[in-house]
Amino acid sequence: MDKIPKGTYVEITKEVLPRGERAPQVPIDTQNTPLHFKVKGFLETPASVGEEVEIKTAIGRKMTGILTNTNPRYTHDFGDVVPQLFQVRESIKNFMKSGDGHGQ
Repeated sequence: MDKIPKGTYVEITKEVLPRGERAPQVPIDTQNTPLHFKVKGFLETPASVGEEVEIKTAIGRKMTGILTNTNPRYTHDFGDVVPQLFQVRESIKNFMKSGDGHGQ
């Protein structure tokens, strides 16, 4: 398998808390599941998926973890359109144009 080159944007994962060490107030099924984090950054040395690697994040922090993904996608969104916000936007724009706002 070819190594992923140094400097590639990647995602790593690392176990933060093993099962059984989670907070006692969380549900049993959560207590029995390890807590992992995911971090994105730039690969410091060539590596393959599944290897432990070091990355450098966008703010310069160096972190280690298991390489899980290259060029990870952002899969979240802001949900469905809320039509009422268009009306709010127009109201705010009209208010600002009227000169009734603070500092006018």
